[in-house]
Amino acid sequence: MSTLLPRALEPRAQEILDFSPVLTLEGARQVGKSTLAQMLAASRPATAITLDDPGAFAAARRDPRGFVDQAPDRTLIIDEIQRVPELTIAVKASVDRDRRPGRFILTGSSDLARVRGDKDSLAGRAMGLRMFPLSQAEADGSAPTTFVDRLLAAGTDLDSLHDAPAIDRHELIERVVRGGYPAIRNASPRLRSRWLSDYANHLLRVDAVEGGSRLNPGRLEAVLRLLAANQSGELVKARLAQEGALPASSVTAYLDALSRLYLVETLCPWSPNLTTREIGRPKVLVADSGLAARLMGITSAVLNNVVAGAKALGSLLEGFVVGELRAQQEWADTDYRLFHWRDRSGKEVDVVIELTDGSAIALEVKSARSLTARHFTGLDFLRERLGERLRAGIVLAPLDAPLRYAPGLWGLPVSVLWQ
Repeated sequence: MSTLLPRALEPRAQEILDFSPVLTLEGARQVGKSTLAQMLAASRPATAITLDDPGAFAAARRDPRGFVDQAPDRTLIIDEIQRVPELTIAVKASVDRDRRPGRFILTGSSDLARVRGDKDSLAGRAMGLRMFPLSQAEADGSAPTTFVDRLLAAGTDLDSLHDAPAIDRHELIERVVRGGYPAIRNASPRLRSRWLSDYANHLLRVDAVEGGSRLNPGRLEAVLRLLAANQSGELVKARLAQEGALPASSVTAYLDALSRLYLVETLCPWSPNLTTREIGRPKVLVADSGLAARLMGITSAVLNNVVAGAKALGSLLEGFVVGELRAQQEWADTDYRLFHWRDRSGKEVDVVIELTDGSAIALEVKSARSLTARHFTGLDFLRERLGERLRAGIVLAPLDAPLRYAPGLWGLPVSVLWQ
């Protein structure tokens, strides 16, 4: 039996269980929600039931109140609660009768707010965490840290962020292509590719149409592959409809289904002026870089070709960075939100990390081994525009060592994100 990897979210989850009657763990299939719930159960009396079991599913549908009240003195773990969303109404009623902390852990592989059927939001009764595939520190078995917390602690001395040896380009590519699903972290490339193909196929042909959805699985797969081919690119719905042979009116429904299953992430456009934040197109990316590479038909051998693989590596690496930042967001001490930025004149920055005080950290992601002035163009422009509101402008790339380009502007190895 393989050893369970410690998850960075566990202390946060324990904290919530000691305070709130209900903890919800949501995220894509196979990211480790059930495993984390099992870890949490080890510290308290608990009963675990999965609604993927036909008997449990039937019992929950037949008698919701009896189902949620079956373990009055224990923590009841209900796995895959999106399969019987009406259970949330019974959970609400049970919590209103008894608000002791740690009564329920609910896991879901589909965004419950967008699942069809009668349900309750559990507002004021539940606190939630979003789970992602393994972060790089988790996959390495090292102590999880967060890039944003360490950067803010470092102040202006960003050299101190990277004490560990930089990883080379080949290792970085392997990490990007491997992705973060726990089940395949040690699998051979052949098995990993097969697993990822089957994973996407099952989600799109079973989970996506669960509950009576009329979406066409073949078209849904086409949309997902097109998004992967444009990994980290801006969303143009008209182009997506044309390339996917979809009615323009149905594109939003297909995108919503992929988002509901946590297969894709969205980066909204950012503006220093909050009143204009919604101007511009969002970026959409496949949430796991390994799955994105598989959908693109890209292997590590292709990416290691500096000519043929350059464009694909750039887009996959950007998605990889966003995925790492999103995972760390759930356990960071610093509250932050992720955006992208594009000026009307075409200047752009790949990722803007906005802090609660309105200041920001700007990131460019490049696959080049050496940096030139053009790599800092967007960051330099944003620095002039924001002044002291810009905490740092950073180009992340497969560098051997940190590079100070100008006051407030740095080039840093990508591995600074987790080392």
